[in-house]
Amino acid sequence: QVQLAESGGGLVQAGGSLRLSCEASGRTFSRGAMGWFRQAPGKEREFVCAISRNSGSAYYADSVKGRFTISRDNVKNTMYLQMNSLKPEDTALYTCAAGRPGSSPVQSSYGYDYWGQGTQVTVSS
Repeated sequence: QVQLAESGGGLVQAGGSLRLSCEASGRTFSRGAMGWFRQAPGKEREFVCAISRNSGSAYYADSVKGRFTISRDNVKNTMYLQMNSLKPEDTALYTCAAGRPGSSPVQSSYGYDYWGQGTQVTVSS
């Protein structure tokens, strides 16, 4: 069982940066893929990025490629999302997700079994 807790959200001006963290509990953290998803008001949840269990592979949605960077520290049981050059359209509730041991980083939310509560990111124009 893995429990996830996000932090680091907030209000930032367009062009600014934020760093989100996702702290996990449970001994299986280091054995599965992890990802970030976001949901804006009135919209469907969408994939942001994902990372493999050993950080060997990372995938990004086209909308954030070149601006966001995902990383993880399996010793600290924490995943990060560095967000630069933020835009108003990045405003959303950002949620981290973890897959089961051996899982691969995928864009579909069905590939993840554990979810956090989310942290709000608001980008003002």
